[in-house]
Amino acid sequence: MSRHYLRARTGGDRTSLYDEITNKIIAELEAGRVPWVQPWGTAAAKASLAMPKNASTDRTYSGINVLLLWGSTIEQGFTGQSWLTFRQALSLGGHVRKGERGTTVVYADRFVPSDEKRRAAETGDEAQAIPFLKRFTVYRASYRKHF
Repeated sequence: MSRHYLRARTGGDRTSLYDEITNKIIAELEAGRVPWVQPWGTAAAKASLAMPKNASTDRTYSGINVLLLWGSTIEQGFTGQSWLTFRQALSLGGHVRKGERGTTVVYADRFVPSDEKRRAAETGDEAQAIPFLKRFTVYRASYRKHF
């Protein structure tokens, strides 16, 4: 059994992800920024705080991801709110510059393993879903027109 599987099954990776996000929010608060409040009249007001969206799927980010991406936009002085994973950038013919630092976003959902579906069908019970939390690194999309 792989180490990654054991860590994921014990919740260690999930706990460190929770800690990482909590620490990021605490750092913002300690720096005098409240990440969920519109920063009128501050240097951060120059940043576009529209709802962040995935540039490949056009899907709007939600939940804690909005705060994480807004924080990254302010911290790094970005002007746009379109984001891509490394693979999405490549699939669209783009690239990620060497040394570029991304922003962590999370995806939480549930799934029902096929064994559990079979067991539920055999016993007549309801299948039990397993929650999961996955992290991704996204990069701000920057577009250039080539003439």
